[in-house]
Amino acid sequence: MLEEQTLTSYAPSTRYTNGQLESQFKTILENKQLVNFVESISQMVIILNKHRQVVYANKSYKDFCKQLNHDPLIGKRPGETFNCANAFNSAAGCGTSNACKSCGAVNAILEAQKGKRSTKECQILTLENDALDLEVTANPLDLDGEKLTIFSVTDISADKRRKSLERVFIHDILNSAGAISGLSAILKEVDDPEQIQDIAQTIEYASQNLIEEIQAQRELGAAERGELQLQLREVNSNNLLSDLQRTYAKHELNNGKPIQISMDSTNCTFTSDLVLLRRILGNMIKNAIEMNVPHDTITLDCKESETIVKLSVHNNSIVADIAKVQLFKRFFSTKGKGRGLGTYSMKLLGEKYLNGKVGFTSSEESGTTFFIQLPK
Repeated sequence: MLEEQTLTSYAPSTRYTNGQLESQFKTILENKQLVNFVESISQMVIILNKHRQVVYANKSYKDFCKQLNHDPLIGKRPGETFNCANAFNSAAGCGTSNACKSCGAVNAILEAQKGKRSTKECQILTLENDALDLEVTANPLDLDGEKLTIFSVTDISADKRRKSLERVFIHDILNSAGAISGLSAILKEVDDPEQIQDIAQTIEYASQNLIEEIQAQRELGAAERGELQLQLREVNSNNLLSDLQRTYAKHELNNGKPIQISMDSTNCTFTSDLVLLRRILGNMIKNAIEMNVPHDTITLDCKESETIVKLSVHNNSIVADIAKVQLFKRFFSTKGKGRGLGTYSMKLLGEKYLNGKVGFTSSEESGTTFFIQLPK
């Protein structure tokens, strides 16, 4: 007997009952050749039934999921074994939400169920705001008339991080260093005191941006390793927003976009890590700066209630529907391949370390607002 199917936004929701799962598990155990093969390889491997449920997991897969402190795997779907946040956004589970339409894992499985071997990349943001970058391969398997899928997983997170460091971080700091070098060369040939002052100030801003990039990368690495230490202090919202307004009005990315503080912004005091909070809000502002919206204005705001402070950054851009469900994943970006660390780090730092909630709203009528809610 099957569990009742519910309407979903993507893959079917039907699941086998515990009795059926136990029967499938015994059938696989009886096939010694299959079990020996699955256990002999170092890759993480699971065998899925036609409802995408785990009916067997090899030791490598179980060991990896123990690192995630997960419950027994049998009967779960892949995203549920990895604590994927999207797997728990829908009552029907992994593969059934609107966000799952772009998931490499479920799409590979669905292709395998049509008889085709499929390899895809899969980015997962867990309930704990950890980022997993996986390469998955789904192979169809017919066992005693039962349509199964052999699903193998390789953790490519380290390789992705290395490529990101080379492509994004080093590229960015070389650009900043190149600008400083070029301006310094010009400075030696200029006699006008006013022009010298302008160039010197531009060099100072470029140097500050370079230091910011290096510090941001160091913080992100420490945060992902669980080594980041909070430095809590009293923060004044007006001082914070005014400082951000001054910094990003002169930022090298900003080509003249006005940055203002909302007339209705609340002035309040709360406790947080000022460096991390500036980093999160700074990434929100940089996102807004980079949006190609004519005559746009970026607005900073603060609202408070008895228990919560909400800081936000608004501009007139619109986030496309396809991007909304992936925006906080590591390496996902609307700006091209290899980007995507800014929004991911907002979520990681804001929720895992500052105990807040990071999100956004976006519509044609009201534009886009990124926000962070923090406990006072």
